Amino acid sequence: MKTAITLSQVPEASGGPFVFRTPLPDAFATAAAIGFDAVELFLPGPDFISDHEVKSLAAQHGLAIAAVGTGAGMLRHGLSLTDPSEEIREAALDFVFSMIDFGGQLGAPAILGSMQGKSGSHDHLVAGLRRCANRAATHGVPFIYEPLNRYETNLFNRLADAAKFLELHDLKNVVLLADLFHMNIEERDVATAIREAGRHIGHVHFADSNRQAMGFGHTVAEPVIAALREIQYTGYLSAEIFPLPDPETAARQTISSIRSLF
Repeated sequence: MKTAITLSQVPEASGGPFVFRTPLPDAFATAAAIGFDAVELFLPGPDFISDHEVKSLAAQHGLAIAAVGTGAGMLRHGLSLTDPSEEIREAALDFVFSMIDFGGQLGAPAILGSMQGKSGSHDHLVAGLRRCANRAATHGVPFIYEPLNRYETNLFNRLADAAKFLELHDLKNVVLLADLFHMNIEERDVATAIREAGRHIGHVHFADSNRQAMGFGHTVAEPVIAALREIQYTGYLSAEIFPLPDPETAARQTISSIRSLF
């Protein structure tokens, strides 16, 4: 398993679970210095920075790009893939496609989290996921779908339900994001949920129960890591967490907790 940390450049996400919010050259340098393998990018859109600049920063600091977020489409433009309005759904798809293409140039998958919508139709979600998965396939990367907790969406809150949904609709090239913060709210047993959804899991947000760095809440991480090993997960443990008590402490605590678990 590899380590990653979130870098945000979206002003509207200033209160969100993103660790480094300094200009990207500084953020890449800090992430590398602390010992991360990769970064997860949360950007305002695909035109914020060129893929060539990102590749240059990644090469300079020996970092990979774990994934790119799409949530700015919701935060900045109010878009979602399950909006009742077809016009808004199409605009949402255009935005997600643009981030899929941006990430694809970096060899990184895009994540669908908040842009799935807070309340919506499963039929619209199927249609959106299928089109996004097909677009991602043209770049040779999967498309990542993230079940969120009940306070953020009424679509899918638990991994098992989302996995059954993917199977029922034969949604190929879609993988699930196991976010330990959301799972702490929704799952009876996080480790069991990971085992049951195992073959569908393609990304992990490594966060404690309070959405701070692992070790700053009450999650018992050892059974979670054991379950990930059992399903032979080899992807990223990405710190999508609050930068508390400060970004560097949160980042160092994440690395420390992961090293202690391995």
